[in-house]
Amino acid sequence: MPSFSPVTVDALFSLVLDRALVLPGYAIVAVDGADPADPLGFAETVADRIRTRGRACATVSLHDYVRPASLRLEFGRDEMSYRTAWFDYAGLNREVLQALRERGQWLPALWNESTDRSARATTVSAKPETIVLVAGPMLLGRGLGFDLSVELRLSEGALRRAEVEPFVVAALLRHRRDADQDPDILVAWDHRDRPALRLGDSPRR
Repeated sequence: MPSFSPVTVDALFSLVLDRALVLPGYAIVAVDGADPADPLGFAETVADRIRTRGRACATVSLHDYVRPASLRLEFGRDEMSYRTAWFDYAGLNREVLQALRERGQWLPALWNESTDRSARATTVSAKPETIVLVAGPMLLGRGLGFDLSVELRLSEGALRRAEVEPFVVAALLRHRRDADQDPDILVAWDHRDRPALRLGDSPRR
């Protein structure tokens, strides 16, 4: 089992901030977490702190890269569908990670989950040394080339207490077991006022 060290919430955000700021050029940070962990809220807090340090920063929600309902629900609401058909990870890679690194731009949203229509978003041109934080579930272990990764980990009990649908819980736990990638910063996030963390290697760039 991972060995975790207690940390204050402010110290956790400061750690993520410091690790993100040392990344050179265009940089992409994953904030991996199930919906009840609120990875987007965490990413937005980090982004606000990065901007106060004078560096351009934006967030992208994986829920803006959800696949059309006709595809993600083709075989019903089950574990396999949520793991493999729910989110467009290939689209995220193409329109955010690759686009930022190769062309200095990114698409903030591809699909509108609530209307089940194209998001009709406009491509954003990146300022020099822009950092983009991508937030959502099951980001790690998919071959996406993040420069820094944070996982907000909820235990099975916490997921069930949050009334996450059973097929989603099963998918999240299965992906966690199978993903062949450890985050750079692993956060035990059951109690947000009392997080604990385990650090991996230093940033890779």
